[in-house]
Amino acid sequence: MMRTDWAKGRILPAIVTICFTALALAFTASPALAGPYSAIVVDADTGRVLHAQEPDALRYPASLTKMMTLYMAFDALKDGRLKMDQKLTVSQHAAAQPYGIALRAGQTITVRDAILANITKSANNAAAVLGEAIGGTEKQFAAMMTRRAQQLGMHSTVFQNASGLPNTKQKSTARDMATLGIALIKNHKNYYTYFSTAEFEWQNATIRNHNHMLARYEGADGIKTGFIAASGFNLVASAKRDGRRIVAVVYGGTSVQARDNRMIQLLDIGFDKLENGDDRNAPLLMVDAPKRDQGLGLISNAEAATVAPTSAKAKQIKKATQAVAPRDTGAPNGEWAVQLGAFKQAAAAEKLLDRMKAKLPEAEPLVDAIDAGKSTLYRARLTGLTQTSARQACEQLKREKMTCAVISPDA
Repeated sequence: MMRTDWAKGRILPAIVTICFTALALAFTASPALAGPYSAIVVDADTGRVLHAQEPDALRYPASLTKMMTLYMAFDALKDGRLKMDQKLTVSQHAAAQPYGIALRAGQTITVRDAILANITKSANNAAAVLGEAIGGTEKQFAAMMTRRAQQLGMHSTVFQNASGLPNTKQKSTARDMATLGIALIKNHKNYYTYFSTAEFEWQNATIRNHNHMLARYEGADGIKTGFIAASGFNLVASAKRDGRRIVAVVYGGTSVQARDNRMIQLLDIGFDKLENGDDRNAPLLMVDAPKRDQGLGLISNAEAATVAPTSAKAKQIKKATQAVAPRDTGAPNGEWAVQLGAFKQAAAAEKLLDRMKAKLPEAEPLVDAIDAGKSTLYRARLTGLTQTSARQACEQLKREKMTCAVISPDA
């Protein structure tokens, strides 16, 4: 049950230094949370597609990108280029990435903890640490990621960073992400179990996994969530029942709860088809065989450009069908949010969310970057709330002399 009794503990006053015009912009001029909708459901054992909608339309992968970063890390562990207990030094570039675990330049983190930080909190700074450890620089690592993706059969995917932070040239599809999910399960079976980690400890703090499917869906054991404003709420999930495994992908959720509820529907569709034998004539995930793995290596910018999507049927994101993810009609109130403030620094938004999470542990903390003209603002939001809990929370905050706003699903 959602906790709404904020009177049981005092909230330390937050100092939010921002002009009223900028705050108004953050509340009213931001883009909609939902991006273009895509989905695919695949029998991981046979590669048969059980359901698909816009599976080949180009989308921004957001933090689903970290699945590829982790695949590369698992490759490196497998061939001895990395070791789980190896300590990696955090660069200034990595430490400066918005939203992550507590890391400062010059500090070290083990490969294991960097992996767990990527899986549970989707830490952008930990993703950059892994990328630099493998590729030298994050830019070089992104080129390696793209090449490896092509080798796996992800022919419509281009990566530009290790984390999934917004980049207009970073693109993928639901089909490609399903391909990557299955590759993680089959090629890195021993390491895939890390995706089922519910929580891990970092510097005396408990970090919980953002993937709610682990607790909500029978047989679910991974994989990864993602969000940026241009893509909406994304999720790749896998579940196994009666010896059969399904991998499903959803892009463009209108909220955390709507995305999760849609994923439950997709997984149910898949298992129902398997049970009824409706998978026998289903099309294959990949029509053409993936390119033979010729080993990893750095490629130049010119070479990276040659592996960009060239299929005539590949759609540009700007021209993609603006289909909205189906809303959950059973629990529409779970799409409300409370905005706590807008900041000039992502770290300030993260700090406020960390202080607030004990009050609403079932809410999803979200730092959302928006364009405010000559600068970028970072909004601190608690999402996935009911209308009642969102309003009660904001009323209590205002009594504590704090700034907040209730954000409806249609805001």
